[in-house]
Amino acid sequence: MSKIIAIVGRPNVGKSTLFNRITGSKTAIVHHTSGVTRDRNYSEADWQGRKFFLIDTGGFIPDTDSGFNKEIRDQILFAIRESDEVIFTVDANEGIHPVDFEFARLLRKYLNDKRVILVANKSDNNERELSTVEFHKLGLGEPVPVSAISGRNVADLLDILTENISPDELTPDDNRIKFAIIGKPNAGKSSIVNAIVGENRSIVSDIPGTTRDSIDSVIKYYGNEIVLIDTAGLRKKSKLKRSESLEFYSTIRTYKSISRCDVAILVIDATELMKEFENYPDLRNAPFKLDRQDARIIEDVERLRKGLLIVINKWDLVEKDTHTEKIMKQKIVAHLKSIYYLKFIFISALTGQRIHKVIQTAKEIYDERNRKIKTGELNEKMQQEIKIKPPQSVNGKEIKINYITQIKTSPPLIVFFCNDPKSIKENYKRFLEKKFREHFGFEGVPVSFIFKKKND
Repeated sequence: MSKIIAIVGRPNVGKSTLFNRITGSKTAIVHHTSGVTRDRNYSEADWQGRKFFLIDTGGFIPDTDSGFNKEIRDQILFAIRESDEVIFTVDANEGIHPVDFEFARLLRKYLNDKRVILVANKSDNNERELSTVEFHKLGLGEPVPVSAISGRNVADLLDILTENISPDELTPDDNRIKFAIIGKPNAGKSSIVNAIVGENRSIVSDIPGTTRDSIDSVIKYYGNEIVLIDTAGLRKKSKLKRSESLEFYSTIRTYKSISRCDVAILVIDATELMKEFENYPDLRNAPFKLDRQDARIIEDVERLRKGLLIVINKWDLVEKDTHTEKIMKQKIVAHLKSIYYLKFIFISALTGQRIHKVIQTAKEIYDERNRKIKTGELNEKMQQEIKIKPPQSVNGKEIKINYITQIKTSPPLIVFFCNDPKSIKENYKRFLEKKFREHFGFEGVPVSFIFKKKND
């Protein structure tokens, strides 16, 4: 499991700029939540093969009568407690601020069990770098001078951040199949794991540290060892009273579990889904919106290109007829729009209804994700579709797709060689994916399509 590093500091010292510099802005994940004063970012970062998990927090302001945002303060405190290391960011341009002293006093309480790295941002030149000596007054050791905006000395900071990552984390040798059981609290994740494993393996404990990470179980399935990653480990602590902060860090742990797995098994509570239809006798005419946490998880699985199985749990507790399953699938797919390759099963962990299908179906998705299509078959089927509906010409120029091949599995990557890749429109790419899936399946598996210029 990658270490968690939190970036903290007062407002406007460049925390988000440093976050984007380390992770790359294109990989940053931003969640917008109404009622919160800023976006919260988190992402896995990689430095020379050494991976860690980076969190950007809100700006720390002293708790005064002038109006401190309690949600952000709770978020910062939770980030400090949950992280393995903390980057305390200060502003080398402005020098020491009174708030820096207060923040440093808070961080010194944690020095016995985690490392605090003092980073003097905006050290854009040698003069400012020399002036960072004053930050020794904070009592947090030698400041690391960097400029997040230009990248100055950021490599040195990354060397420091990754120096304690063990060689085992650099060269993972665990080739077992991994399924992550993910979803909102109370959807029945642990009940499903326990039903599959056949014992109460996921135990909630009050011992400090036991709830920090996901709980893994190992099962044998037709000769394969499968690791079940149960993300139900996060429990509400007495010191954390803000459910919004709890949700955010629960999402972080879920994201980490997704990044570890081959197939994500998203568990959704059927009783919660059916609340959307309470006032509509005919479900087909009812408006529907998937819960934002569930939608966010699906988006993260899509982004990380993992297999995805949606398990609708507690199916025994809802009123239904022979058409309810089909309508439910259609509503979810319609809400997600572009993610239409989803695979569903409807179960009850309590009664055991279809519980055996969970691993069976997840294994099918795993096998699909690792499937390689022969180049000849791929071209034969897809070129027929392209001949029937060729790409639209651009400025009188005919767009030709000459050759198609799969260059990667797990996740699948398909390359289309053509004379003008930039002229292939998005709607035509969606058409190709639809036809590709009609011929080759890959249900539950995101497939990447790239378009390259044919070599002359």
